[in-house]
Amino acid sequence: MAEILADIGEFGLIDRIHELLRKESVQTPALTLGIGDDTASFLPHAGYEILVTCDCILEGRHYLPQHITPLELGRRAMVLNISDIGAMGGTPLYALVSLGLRADTPVSDVEAMYRGFAAELNPFGASIIGGNLTKSEGNPFIDITLIGEVEHGKTVRRSTAKVGDAILVTGYPGQSAAGLQLLLHVKRMEDLHDHPLVRAYNTPSHRAREGRAIAQSGYVTAMIDTSDGFLGDLGHICKESAVGAELIREKLPISEDLRQAAQKLGQDPYDLVLKDSDDYELIITCSPDHVDQICSAVSALSDVSVTEVGRITDVARQIKLILPNGTRSEIIPAGWDHFTA
Repeated sequence: MAEILADIGEFGLIDRIHELLRKESVQTPALTLGIGDDTASFLPHAGYEILVTCDCILEGRHYLPQHITPLELGRRAMVLNISDIGAMGGTPLYALVSLGLRADTPVSDVEAMYRGFAAELNPFGASIIGGNLTKSEGNPFIDITLIGEVEHGKTVRRSTAKVGDAILVTGYPGQSAAGLQLLLHVKRMEDLHDHPLVRAYNTPSHRAREGRAIAQSGYVTAMIDTSDGFLGDLGHICKESAVGAELIREKLPISEDLRQAAQKLGQDPYDLVLKDSDDYELIITCSPDHVDQICSAVSALSDVSVTEVGRITDVARQIKLILPNGTRSEIIPAGWDHFTA
């Protein structure tokens, strides 16, 4: 019979986690005190700003437990936070992980989640330095606080887009949304786990390395990830920068996988690209003269595509979609909302 949390208790689980991380996680030289005391401590690097973000995911709200493995869940939860650090042009350093778990959760599932956390942090030389455990009578949750750094003066914000800027996007927004729709509406569930769009939903990719390269180029004016959906996050840039935007529909990148899924689901592929999403692509603004430099900064690092999809305009918070016939249609910059979606 599988060992569960009720068998080993909170402190037994902490010991297991500590030992797992000692063997499988990166040891960071700047860390002066890690797991085992009331707090952790580290020495910040001279000339760098500290970035701090947090994200909580709840079973049934942010993931479907019947369709995701514990390892995938750990990776997914950490990617959400890494993406935020990357969208600011930074690099992750340390994570604090808090879990709300049922007493009958298998210990092996928790260990697999931590292996997922470490799998995403290790490539950056980042590590878990603490957290908290609690018993949950309701849905389990994962709450991560991630600490990162960025060179002083290199932080990229969402509030600094300029009128006339080009709007760029990495990758193919909407793939995760399409993957979720497949899980919810396609009946032959057993065939879906390895579907590329389902993989995009369960284990999305962050663009932290690309974000840092873009920031280092010095040509970006504003940047944000697409965690709330393309329109919702472009709307955040427009609001904070007091600008508007025009998007050219035919330039929006649509992968062949997404196009086929949209046809199967009876949905408009552009709706999947623009609306509620769970992708972690980057929306980037820059001077039209610097589009090539931004693309070069990314291509020097990875094969992630960068597509120019529109322009920043001077009508604050107004986003228009330019259709193939030249018609300009105003669209509402709505994205994911935890309390109304």
